[in-house]
Amino acid sequence: MKLKLKFSAVTIAFLTMSFNAQSEIQEIHLTIKDHLFFPETLIVPINQKIKLIIDNQDKTPEEFDSFDLNREKVIFGYSRAVIYIGPLKKGQYTFFGEYAPQTAQGKIIARKKESQNAP
Repeated sequence: MKLKLKFSAVTIAFLTMSFNAQSEIQEIHLTIKDHLFFPETLIVPINQKIKLIIDNQDKTPEEFDSFDLNREKVIFGYSRAVIYIGPLKKGQYTFFGEYAPQTAQGKIIARKKESQNAP
């Protein structure tokens, strides 16, 4: 009986840690409109997982593509997609729209939390 109790306590502790880790994921919103990304530059904290929510306001699909982030995702017209990225090291990570690469371009800058608003 004690073994079950210990296992249950460990399970509860693990689930609590998992829930806390998920609740700490920062959400960042990105919009596709007129074959452009808004905002074009996203500032994110280093060493933190990010939930990137992409809202395609165009009627045509677009593919979020990033070699730096090793991510690609088709977002159909007038729909939304979620991409998890990170944790990222300090630096710059580019992304583009596969279907409109000349106009749909952007970057993610990962830096220390206290310098989030610094230029």
